[in-house]
Amino acid sequence: MLSKEPVSQESILTDQFLYFFLRVRKNRIRKVIEAVNEGHPEETAEQKARRLIAAQTPLSFLGGTLMHLPMLIPGLGQTIQFMGLVGGASVITRMHLYLILEIALLYGKDIDDSARVPEMVAVVAATGLAAGAPMLAAALDLNPLYALPAAGVTASLVATAIGEGAIQYYSRAKQIPAGSPVPVSSLSASN
Repeated sequence: MLSKEPVSQESILTDQFLYFFLRVRKNRIRKVIEAVNEGHPEETAEQKARRLIAAQTPLSFLGGTLMHLPMLIPGLGQTIQFMGLVGGASVITRMHLYLILEIALLYGKDIDDSARVPEMVAVVAATGLAAGAPMLAAALDLNPLYALPAAGVTASLVATAIGEGAIQYYSRAKQIPAGSPVPVSSLSASN
């Protein structure tokens, strides 16, 4: 059954951007939450969210590490890294966006609501900083091998921080009366 609520041009643009540029598929997010809810009906939203974070963290470590693997190829590594950084960073960004949207859905939030956009922008910004952080090893003229674990650790720490921040944010949002403004900065500031 189709919704009779009008869809704004802004929400269509946002959905198209997420789908085409970041390949965010909201149906996949809904299926994951369905599976978690069916598999663990006795758990609270917070317990299920922590389950998602635990699954995401090793993937983020692997993604962060692989993203900086080209640094090990002298000369050619910088070119490959520049080209691969964009692709690798978008994969990690997508993983983190999925995580925050999954947690939002666990807490009963509408993932199609435009209220999720500022939350997703905070995730993109945090992931962007994490993707660039291992470049500090190169700037400090350290062995490129140090960048690999640094990238993995940074990406997994960001995944954990995003997940924990989302739990705090959405659990507080449940307690706030409808219509009250909730500062988006609390999402990233909670950890």
